[in-house]
Amino acid sequence: MTTFTPTTSADVLTAVQWALSEEVPLEIVGHGSKRGIGRPLQCEHTLDLSRLAGVTLYEPAELVLSAKAGTPLADIEKLLAENGQRFDFEPMDYGPLLGQAPGRGTIGGALAANLAGPRRLKAGAARDHILGINAVSGRGEAFKSGGRVVKNVTGYDLSKAMAGSWGTLAVLTDVTFKVLPAAETETTLAIRGMLDDNATAAMALAMGSSAEVSSAAHLPERMAARVLDGGLGGDPATLLRVEGFGPSVAYRLDQLKRLLGNAGAIEEISGAASATLWRDVRDVRPFADGSDKPVWRVSMPPADAHHMVLALRMQVAADAFYDWQGGLVWLRMEGEPEADLLRALIRKFGGGHATLVRAAAAWRAAVPVFEPQPAALAALSARLKAEFDPKAILNPGRMVPGSESATLAGATEGARP
Repeated sequence: MTTFTPTTSADVLTAVQWALSEEVPLEIVGHGSKRGIGRPLQCEHTLDLSRLAGVTLYEPAELVLSAKAGTPLADIEKLLAENGQRFDFEPMDYGPLLGQAPGRGTIGGALAANLAGPRRLKAGAARDHILGINAVSGRGEAFKSGGRVVKNVTGYDLSKAMAGSWGTLAVLTDVTFKVLPAAETETTLAIRGMLDDNATAAMALAMGSSAEVSSAAHLPERMAARVLDGGLGGDPATLLRVEGFGPSVAYRLDQLKRLLGNAGAIEEISGAASATLWRDVRDVRPFADGSDKPVWRVSMPPADAHHMVLALRMQVAADAFYDWQGGLVWLRMEGEPEADLLRALIRKFGGGHATLVRAAAAWRAAVPVFEPQPAALAALSARLKAEFDPKAILNPGRMVPGSESATLAGATEGARP
């Protein structure tokens, strides 16, 4: 078994060219925070990008940052915070959910997994903020796409094509993202005691108002007690985040209170407590229990999601909570993943897609982890894979069995419901 630990883009190119010449597969990893997502790989050789790290360009006035692909997100976010800026797409950290320490995710992994957080409905996902990439394809060829400013759109869509490809198209070596100023103030309204159906209606009302709510989530009974170290209490909590300048936030909060005054008791959570609360929602802390009980990530129409969850609970034991105004459902099964049942119910209640983000290796080998694609999309994915990695040497089998062909499956991970 060989582990390559490149420190330069040239080292990455050499390693991929060797694998291509030998026709042997490579597992592509950063710090391994998302290694447990996808089908188990059968690779004797690993391309470890953890030493390909460092910020190479940061111009706060131009709202642009470039970094080597293996740079920890935590380091970059600390640098941005020191300059009053942030990644507006709020990339989640899968580490705690998968039994690892937080802060191990990398900037390259954020794009490869097309990460997004609770601000998704307003700010989009990683693919909406990428400006440019440097990468090495499975053909053993170095290429670049995009640039360092939004106006430079040469190859822009090729950068976006890497989003959600999970390392099956190319090995990212450098990425450039746009960054934005951090909000001066953030406050969360927590409406207590609502059931899932009423919470869905309240979130829709709030998101459709002029209050400019940046995030909306619902934590049913028992789920609320698993965030903020239990500080939120056990009653259901419907969460609405408002961000911006202080006077504007205060005005919009009053507007929401008048709009939702009859919904239930309303609490205000401000500052650091609000930020921690949304980080817990983002990182699926209610299910970060150290177990390998199956956890699903389901994206579907917000108005239909709670109906699907109710129908599922009529047949199997499952816990759930909702983000993205109800359009993102996090599910934890108590037993088997129940993939066929879950996907049948999703089709019945409005459509969508489900990804198995945590399960024992045996289940991940037996169950389609990513949503199976329609024939036309599967054919398009196969052609795209053939263009970038004709010998299937990059993360083969991570997304589908055999030769990797469903490389577009992950691109819907952050899709708008």
